[in-house]
Amino acid sequence: MNYLTGWDWAIILFYFLIIAGISVWAVKKKNKTSAEDYFLAGRHLSWFIIGASIFASNIGSEHLVGLAGSGATDGVALAHYELHAWCLLVLGWVMVPFYMRSKVFTMPEFLEKRFSPKARTVLSIISLIAYVLTKIAVGIYAGGIVFRALLPEVHFLGMDTFWIGSVLLIVLTGIYTIVGGLRAVVYTETLQTFVKIIGALMVTYFGLKALGGWDRLKEICGSEMFNLWKPVVPAGVHGTWAPVHEAGRVAWYFNDKYPWPGMLLCAPIIGLWYWCTDQYIVQRVLGAPNEKEARRGSIFSGFLKLLPVFLFIIPGMICFALAKSGTIPSIQHELFDVHGHLIRDRAQAAFPLLVMHVLPIGVRGIVVAGLLAALMSALAGVFNASSSLFTMDFYSRLRPKATQAQLVWVGRVATVVMVIIGLLWIPVIQGGRGLYDYLQGIQAYLAPPIFVVFFFGIFMKRLNGAGCLATLLTGFAMGLFRLAVDTPVKLMGTSYTEGSFLWIVNNIFFQYYSLLITLVCILVFVIVSYATRKPDYAKIGGLTFSTLTEEDRKASRLTWSIRDVVLSVLLIAIIIAIYTYFTG
Repeated sequence: MNYLTGWDWAIILFYFLIIAGISVWAVKKKNKTSAEDYFLAGRHLSWFIIGASIFASNIGSEHLVGLAGSGATDGVALAHYELHAWCLLVLGWVMVPFYMRSKVFTMPEFLEKRFSPKARTVLSIISLIAYVLTKIAVGIYAGGIVFRALLPEVHFLGMDTFWIGSVLLIVLTGIYTIVGGLRAVVYTETLQTFVKIIGALMVTYFGLKALGGWDRLKEICGSEMFNLWKPVVPAGVHGTWAPVHEAGRVAWYFNDKYPWPGMLLCAPIIGLWYWCTDQYIVQRVLGAPNEKEARRGSIFSGFLKLLPVFLFIIPGMICFALAKSGTIPSIQHELFDVHGHLIRDRAQAAFPLLVMHVLPIGVRGIVVAGLLAALMSALAGVFNASSSLFTMDFYSRLRPKATQAQLVWVGRVATVVMVIIGLLWIPVIQGGRGLYDYLQGIQAYLAPPIFVVFFFGIFMKRLNGAGCLATLLTGFAMGLFRLAVDTPVKLMGTSYTEGSFLWIVNNIFFQYYSLLITLVCILVFVIVSYATRKPDYAKIGGLTFSTLTEEDRKASRLTWSIRDVVLSVLLIAIIIAIYTYFTG
């Protein structure tokens, strides 16, 4: 194992000093006792800062561990999620005008203005729970994997390398998030964006160099790993409607190899929820001074969002190819068993393994800094989003007369609590078997009701608060039911009786189940809304397309130019080109 040298550590230390300097500078800017400044950076963020921050927040642990690992195990299958850059165009062109017009701090607050206070409370509670169980949990888990791959096994105060790295990561990130708020987060993320890109490009370059080039990669991986569009059932397997899962015959809805119907229909639902309605991402847009900067920041982040396909998935495939071909024996021994079978759990460390085996001294330090940047920016973003939700959606409503200084103080305390919860969650993450795949499914189960209430809510003015609340509760109940069914299987290895109802539910591919939740939520939203009293349209003026005034439309039209349109069309053209290339 090629561990980090003195030069590598010097580069990493220099990087942390720069991050500390930016955090101190950000803290000294503007009014530190203003809630608007702490949670939304005073609404003074430029389009460049917004775009870079959105990208940095997104490129976190799920990419370093999950996306690169999926490249090693499944090829470009999950690139569909990265090609959802078009969702950022929907954010900029469709959702931003409503968000900026409403002047909200949080997404649940927008639901309150559009529907009811109860809808706000329900979404806030679910969002906070989801952040702890998904974003913080995955961040800590990935941090432990990265540190274990980068450092020799050490023990300190009863902790091994996994624990030491995870604790340091979450504490250091928590400190600058607590002190500086969103301003410190977004400015450090801007630097981290470029560190990540440069680092990942170096891994791709040196990885391909060690392997023998792009053609060699395609030769070893084969057309299957280069195909975005997977069949409804695997080749050589007979698909059926009957709920069976046996050799040579399987229910088509049991196929978990990311078949194209699920990617085509379900993945966009998750993408639109994540990029257009999740506090974690949209909070950056809310920090813009106006609609123009918010939209351009969304478009810019859309172009950046295309990069992970080449910065993380391809390196994962390179790691697989180096192992399969035996080019680097140590990677081969790490990823394959004695019978030549790929060990999927170990493939999650594909990216850090490449860092340690193919990069020269010095360069390795730069890339490790990029790895740490991705982990820290993802955690910083969720800490700030969580503190914003708790402070503005709970505390400020319980204490409407609270001063600006008190709101900021509560926000910092909320962040400290999230850090502590994250630390307490470490044993669960370390002990969970297959937890990453389990966490991947959580988004598919929680996204549909939120997607439905936001998008249908702005397109159909007749939909009301009663329908919104029924939709959120129904959708979340269906999602939690699936999680309750899946959890024993994923964490404890238990199984249900073959052919039983719970066995069928557990085996349905999560994307198909997500589609079922979406359809049920749409029906519930429409039926309940039309069965109850219509909303007061005067109170939702400017919050739906049908209640926009002529002044609203004119004001929005003045915020974009032909350049914004051309760049948006160019982004879509690039996405189509990538889809066309990766067809096997």
